[in-house]
Amino acid sequence: MAAEQEDTGPETSHPIRGALQRLGLLGGPGLAALTWLALPEAPLGADGTPIVFGAAGRATAAAAVWMAVWWLSEAIPVYATALLPLVLLPLAGARSMAEAAAPFAHPLIFLFMGGFLIALTMERWGLHRRLALRALRAVGDRPSHMVAGFMGVTAVLSMWVSNSATAVMMLPVACSVIALVGGPMCSAVGADEGAADAHRPDSPVRPFALALLLGIAYGASIGGIGTPIGTPPNLFLLSYVRDHLGREISFVRWMSVALPLVAVFLPIAWWLLTRVLFPSPLARIPGWNDLVGRSLAALGPMGRGERITLVVFVGAAFLWVTRPLLSSLSIAGVRPFAGLTDAGIAMLAALSLFVWPVDWRARTFALDWESAVRLPWGVLLLFGGGLSLAAAIQANGVGELLASRIGALAGLPSLVIVLAVTTGVVFLTELTSNTATTATLVPILAALAPGLGLDPLLLIVPAALAASCAFMLPVATPPNAVVFGSGWVGIPEMSRAGFWLNWIGVVLITALVYTVALPRLAGG
Repeated sequence: MAAEQEDTGPETSHPIRGALQRLGLLGGPGLAALTWLALPEAPLGADGTPIVFGAAGRATAAAAVWMAVWWLSEAIPVYATALLPLVLLPLAGARSMAEAAAPFAHPLIFLFMGGFLIALTMERWGLHRRLALRALRAVGDRPSHMVAGFMGVTAVLSMWVSNSATAVMMLPVACSVIALVGGPMCSAVGADEGAADAHRPDSPVRPFALALLLGIAYGASIGGIGTPIGTPPNLFLLSYVRDHLGREISFVRWMSVALPLVAVFLPIAWWLLTRVLFPSPLARIPGWNDLVGRSLAALGPMGRGERITLVVFVGAAFLWVTRPLLSSLSIAGVRPFAGLTDAGIAMLAALSLFVWPVDWRARTFALDWESAVRLPWGVLLLFGGGLSLAAAIQANGVGELLASRIGALAGLPSLVIVLAVTTGVVFLTELTSNTATTATLVPILAALAPGLGLDPLLLIVPAALAASCAFMLPVATPPNAVVFGSGWVGIPEMSRAGFWLNWIGVVLITALVYTVALPRLAGG
């Protein structure tokens, strides 16, 4: 799941990055003005008939260009850019304020909010750490098995808990393991002085440390794909499909598509790290079982707060899985759960955490506002802004105009187009926010698909999945940045592993779209 800092995008301290931001700050409104001037009010479609466009369409296209430039250059915080539709669209007469603001209260935004609140409660009581340690205790002390265990636990946790928080939580455990085999102790803010030896090519600890730490970063990104609330691009895609394609993709239906990708991608990433790029000369990790035992003992017995959180989490997961059955359940001709939705389940779970007491006399509840206020409000605003822009593109003829101008590509095989989209998004998100990229490209690709004779899902599903597959650079995702900050992982090592994983992701996503995603989602 996206974290508080999940989608801020790359760091801004690099001079080239700063220059691009300054250029984007002026380029956004400048290109928007040129777009407004260049577009006719009554363009002709591919068949020669006029497209209903007018001033509203020109304003929407200009706003889309402005937002795309600011999102991709991060001229201002991406969350602030998401507020532009509330200003530009009503001011230009393209949408009323009510119409522009409505997507900010989209039901699936509340699904994400509820998921965030469950995750924050887990973090408050330390349940995620206990679950991780219990799972890691079972993997044994062989280096390759240990990397597999860390990657698996990280992936599962990141389906429900923030990717960033998961990586930050797993890093100290991984650093302790590295110290067990003679490496310098590390943390999220760098390694100890002895870390210089870690970068020696002949260090026996180095391959294991690289595989372990990169496995955590990549496991978090891959695992987040698995559920609708795992990462923001997933939920934006589901919101767009529901509102503009008229198709409902449930929690379970998405998992039926995404989990096979995770189940294939994760072992391949493990094999690449431990067998091809960084094979470890170590036979076993001495003291591993003692380390896990001491860590669990330090947590003490499971407290009431943890038990309450676990019950609510399991209950929410059960309702998400069984919702289709419950919604169709009829008792004496009445369907009591017909109005049950994934968003409603998420909010029910979140509210139950606010009212379930851990200590009634002390007025301590499983979730309090001091914890809840840490919600990543910016991510929710980013969703709203993207959905607001998408609704305007759909309503004001911009999508139809784009579709009418794409006829030159209609003769290309669909496989070539899907590969091009997937490859472009994978490498674009190495330098840009994954949610901003998704919010920019999904409405455009959906509008282009009919002109190419393709189902929109064939383009927008791989685009959303590809947005989560940035593995090459520390600035690409927070998990990458977390392990880079440990002092063990250098940019050359991350780029080498990430380059291959990027291309593997392109192949797997393209194959998944044709074999699993389109057949299962087309009837959603």
